[in-house]
Amino acid sequence: TNHLEKQGADTKTVLGHPASLFVLFFTEMWERFSYYGMRALLTLFLVSTLASGGWEWTREDAMTLYGWYTGLVYLTPLIGGMIADKFTGFKKAIVWGALIMTLGHASMALEGISPNFFYIGLGLMILGNGMFKPNISSMVGNLYPDTSAKKDAGYTIFYMGINAGAFLGMLLCGYIGEKVGWHYGFGLAGVFMFFGMLQFYFAQKVFGINGET
Repeated sequence: TNHLEKQGADTKTVLGHPASLFVLFFTEMWERFSYYGMRALLTLFLVSTLASGGWEWTREDAMTLYGWYTGLVYLTPLIGGMIADKFTGFKKAIVWGALIMTLGHASMALEGISPNFFYIGLGLMILGNGMFKPNISSMVGNLYPDTSAKKDAGYTIFYMGINAGAFLGMLLCGYIGEKVGWHYGFGLAGVFMFFGMLQFYFAQKVFGINGET
């Protein structure tokens, strides 16, 4: 609690952990919902027949694009972390990353209008993820003093949010995408990304100076 008071953060606790941990928990959960929900649809959409609304790519081409996408998703956090450290702070980086990813999902949902929207959407999600992913994890660590025995438990709770979001995203977006329409599946991922962004944006004050430059 003293650590949080020094940061000017809200000192309320839930289950013995800072209440702000659960803001990060749900923000990350909905972001992972959208990320894994879209990823579950990506190759299925690409290889599906034109008659079923897909692009009828070969499996090899679809997996090549998937490989490039996932590779860049792991690369851009290195850049996003440096931007947050030197310029924006963690909180602004998370908000900007979430907004860019929301726009990316929205763009992918418009793939029926033009294929370009699909590629623009993938690019935005790669960039947004780079701003979001490393910085939200850093904020979890900053909730606890380095000597705190609860830090590991805090990360365990946080990663439960990741697993829950991934499971629900693949289940729901995959089902909606295949059974209702691809753009509805992409759109559903975007709705939950937008929800996660709004939740974090309006709850920022609970973190005090945690996440500032």
